[in-house]
Amino acid sequence: MEHESLDQLPLPESGASEPGIGRGLVLLFGATVFLSAFLLFQVQPLIARLILPWFGGSAAVWATCMLFFQLVLLLGYLYAHWITSHLAANRQVLLHAGLLAASLLLLPIMPNAAWKPSGGANPTLGILGLLGVTVGLPYFLLSTTGPLVQAWYARATRGQLPYRLFALSNFASLLALLSYPPLVEPYLATRNQALGWSAAFVVFAVLAVASGLRSRRAGGMAGIGTPEPAEDAGPAPSPGERLMWIALPACASAMLLAVTNHLTQDVASIPFLWILPLALYLLSFVLSFDAPGWYRRWPYMVALAIALSGMTYRLWDDERLTELKAIIALYTVGFFVCCMFCHGELARRKPHPRYLTSFYLMMSVGGALGGVFVGLVAPYLFVGSFELPVSIAVCILLAIHVLYWDAGSPFRGARRIWAWCLFAAFAAGNCGLLVNVTRQWTSGARLVVRNFYGGLRVSDVAGDDGDPGYRKLLHGNIDHGEQSLDPVRAKEPATYYCRDSGVGFALKEAAAQGPMRVGVVGLGAGTLAAYARPGDYFRFYEINPLVIRLATSEFTYTRQAGSAVEFSLGDARLSLEREAPQNYDVLAVDAFSGDSIPVHLLTREAFALYFRHIKPDGVVAVHISNRYLDLRPVLKQAAKAFGKQAREIDTDDDDSRTCFGCTWILVTGQRGYFGRPIFESATTLDKSRDLPIWTDDYSNLFRILK
Repeated sequence: MEHESLDQLPLPESGASEPGIGRGLVLLFGATVFLSAFLLFQVQPLIARLILPWFGGSAAVWATCMLFFQLVLLLGYLYAHWITSHLAANRQVLLHAGLLAASLLLLPIMPNAAWKPSGGANPTLGILGLLGVTVGLPYFLLSTTGPLVQAWYARATRGQLPYRLFALSNFASLLALLSYPPLVEPYLATRNQALGWSAAFVVFAVLAVASGLRSRRAGGMAGIGTPEPAEDAGPAPSPGERLMWIALPACASAMLLAVTNHLTQDVASIPFLWILPLALYLLSFVLSFDAPGWYRRWPYMVALAIALSGMTYRLWDDERLTELKAIIALYTVGFFVCCMFCHGELARRKPHPRYLTSFYLMMSVGGALGGVFVGLVAPYLFVGSFELPVSIAVCILLAIHVLYWDAGSPFRGARRIWAWCLFAAFAAGNCGLLVNVTRQWTSGARLVVRNFYGGLRVSDVAGDDGDPGYRKLLHGNIDHGEQSLDPVRAKEPATYYCRDSGVGFALKEAAAQGPMRVGVVGLGAGTLAAYARPGDYFRFYEINPLVIRLATSEFTYTRQAGSAVEFSLGDARLSLEREAPQNYDVLAVDAFSGDSIPVHLLTREAFALYFRHIKPDGVVAVHISNRYLDLRPVLKQAAKAFGKQAREIDTDDDDSRTCFGCTWILVTGQRGYFGRPIFESATTLDKSRDLPIWTDDYSNLFRILK
């Protein structure tokens, strides 16, 4: 998202005066630019958080939102360029005022429930359509403000360059991004966030119209729109230079989304992990363009080699570094160095003011291409999450191009041979590791597939001492179920679902009462179907159609079930909302062991739905094994809010490696349930810290980080 940091590239020297400009005029244009930049970056995490529960809490939702923002940004630049180039001052203001008035009819920016998906089809087009209807026109008008209001300001001040607005815009953008996680999200309900943003947009619209009217009264277009003489502007940029105007921001944009996806798939789709890379991305623009001294090519080339090597090594061997803070630091620092390289080299290539309009447009095209690659192309082109390795490889190629062909490169002259040997060794080593990363993903895999929700692998692992081994399902790096290849043992539940696990105890108790009805949120390999007996009924809720396909074709748990097994395709919560009460004896919620945490399945409203679908003495079993998040306080408050009992059941790894250590929380209103001998190892949640109950309007993952 380049616009705020690119509003004015060829800045005058610091300290230039602006004689004859009234303080009120400066305040008017300054307030307009500040508020537009602030709202532009506040709406991104806000609207993504509003629609995230409708699409399963997937990290890909944020990537799709970013794609939308980048495409609309490009349209905003085209619009600003067109009206300032082809319309007279009066018509510019009238057209823009009319669009602003029309945008007010779309407020408040609350998504219409009619956009909720009804099945498991790829939701990309649905998300883009929802965003277009909900925030499309307001966001478009905000994105035009930088270049458009600056042109009006220059007209009102008789051609003076609005460098103060440039700095103010960058400050507002960063303030918006950095204030959302600690100040807005934890303390304001999402509906109130949307209403507050909408009210602020009305204020912005008034300020924007006032800025246009003030510039119109100022008269002619002194200094604006009058081309420089060709001899003063120098030769036009070559096609190669224009291509770099696209390639450098495209690489940074693709890496932004690739790094964000990588982080959110390992932790959760929460605004902090969306905002941190985006804030660093914007900061690199600020440093590169607003203060050229921050980017020095040679030191950053050394830093780039170290950063790319670190990220590549972690991709190749993810067992070496497992500490959450260290992982975030590695990828965010490495990403920032890459952005400084891309945007620093871009700033070095800024052309004469005569060619600035095309410079802006080419950069916008590059940003949009990066978003299209990660958001639309990669899920269909690659069988695995290869966007980050590809982005790293492209960054290496761009560095080679810069260092070899640029006239100012330190890789020329007497040091060229030695420098090239060192850099070639670095490039070859990193590219070799990247090839291994992609090879590891497919090596030994029986089947590799991918869609909007991520990549899935099915692999057969050989056993020891005549054991035929087992088959496992991986979603990213998370194990989503295994099954023995021994026909006899294949009927036994394994991994997190063994008979001595929390869910195993709950199902054993339910089975003792007669035929049971069981609901399962999250299919995986379909392991829990191993508990099904003749007369039982099992219903699996799964959002990813590929998971259903693999569970039924590559694993036999559901096919060998001795009872009726049905599948409900789509987000589990939306499916449960549409269904009549199912009277389940046990409802197992298994969606929190890894990948992106669907927060909307942990709120008060979600548990009200669960309790509506179980019998009065039924049990909700929640699997909370997770490397980074401690969900005990959340379950404790949910049980307390509904007057239910909750117990934790921990199990250790089985010596035969068949059963994994896991943690399940059982919640029930049945009196005396946990007094039975089978639950003697269960513990209360009294020692878990007290937190406010999560709702659809409030959640705070910061407070449950391990």
